[in-house]
Amino acid sequence: MWLKYSKYFLWLAYAYFSYLLFLITLQYIPYHTDVAFLRIKQDVIVLNHYKVAFFTHVYTSIFLMVFGAIQFSKYIQKNYIKLHRVSGRLYVAILLLLSGPSGLIMSYYANGGLVAQISFLLLSSFWMLFTFLSFYFILKRQVVKHQKFAIRSFALTLSAISLRLFKYLLVLFFEPFPMDAYRIAAWSGWTFNLLIAKLIIYYKFSRISK
Repeated sequence: MWLKYSKYFLWLAYAYFSYLLFLITLQYIPYHTDVAFLRIKQDVIVLNHYKVAFFTHVYTSIFLMVFGAIQFSKYIQKNYIKLHRVSGRLYVAILLLLSGPSGLIMSYYANGGLVAQISFLLLSSFWMLFTFLSFYFILKRQVVKHQKFAIRSFALTLSAISLRLFKYLLVLFFEPFPMDAYRIAAWSGWTFNLLIAKLIIYYKFSRISK
């Protein structure tokens, strides 16, 4: 019984956390450089390339939450295949041309020093790679490979949620130093998601191969 309704709970949770991300995005609209996260980035927000990268990332990434959700809706896949395809192309284009490259630039200036910088560098690189491979394999009509990399790509998109959630839980239960919490969350926020993606891929496609 619980399996039947668990998907509705997951969609509600996804909608709630996406809404919270949207509220964060709204803080930077219209153009603001002294609110929220940027209050502790005043030393780098004056750099034009960082400024462009930051606002490009913030203004475009929220759309990935929408288009990504459409990709994994079985109802839309079954009844609105054109919407599935169009949203997929938009997801790939926004990520590879805007959100991914801007995140890569931002990773160089990440809080938490080299440990966090390496984490965000890997996150951005894998994010773009998995997305590209997902698109590449669907062009080759290799549907299973396409789906596997699409799951991995969206898992990394969801790191926008999991990173903040891990940081919140770390501070709530362990009360570490702020930068220590950020370093841990920087790594766990996306590696945990990839682990979940691996489990989903295993259980989803192991049944197909049997």
